[in-house]
Amino acid sequence: MKGAVRLFVTCSLLAACLSGFGQSTPANQQPSAAPANTQVPPKAVPVAKVDPIDNRYFGGGVKVSTLGVGAEVAARVLWRANLRAGFNVLGYSRTFNKDGISYNGHLAFRTVEGHFDFFPWAENFHIGPGVIGYIGDPIKARATVTGNQNFTLGGVTYYSDPASPTNANGKIDFNQIAPIVTLGWGNLVPRRKSKHFSVPFEIGAAFQGSPKATLGLTGNVCTTGGGCVNAATDPSVQANVLAEQNKINNSMSFFKVYPIISIGFGYKF
Repeated sequence: MKGAVRLFVTCSLLAACLSGFGQSTPANQQPSAAPANTQVPPKAVPVAKVDPIDNRYFGGGVKVSTLGVGAEVAARVLWRANLRAGFNVLGYSRTFNKDGISYNGHLAFRTVEGHFDFFPWAENFHIGPGVIGYIGDPIKARATVTGNQNFTLGGVTYYSDPASPTNANGKIDFNQIAPIVTLGWGNLVPRRKSKHFSVPFEIGAAFQGSPKATLGLTGNVCTTGGGCVNAATDPSVQANVLAEQNKINNSMSFFKVYPIISIGFGYKF
């Protein structure tokens, strides 16, 4: 019996020791602290810089084109549209021979133009329908035929009268006002505030119709063995002048469309 009691006491003590060991805390051990809030704040997303819109509505520039040298101004009327107006000047002189008559010719293009420029994407590319107007006579030519010099009108050979030499003059006109259409890159009134300068470039055409030539003779003309007559009043001579004029007009019928190519420099103000 005593052995059984000792065994029971020993097992009880062992159980108590094991239980205390599982729950005890060493003296030097600190209780664990609650985890700190370690959430990292989100990184700031960089904001793209946007060029602000300019509130200026006018621009101007100079240009060189197949119409000559010129200047133009533009005004913004819609977010995607400008009104543009300008003028051009082109002068050129040369001597040329036509049917035995040596002419002193002068090209004098003086034109004004107006456009409604539409910018589909409110950037540089634009479509510019408009009108062009010709001032004065674009092409003129004059000649004095030396006495006894021969020339041809309407297939008939004449001679200039030494006593009253023949004078010839002519001009070529286009329709005074004609439609024009251009495509271009560049805006005289850029929409962005940082842009002040531009280099406009355009291509297009003016639909001016067939050029019309006008010829005139003064002085006397002579025929072989036929005597001399006043070129300005003789019906047969005037009929041949008209035939020559029609021949020139037919040869220029392809010139109904005048090509436009221009480049310039603009400033927004």
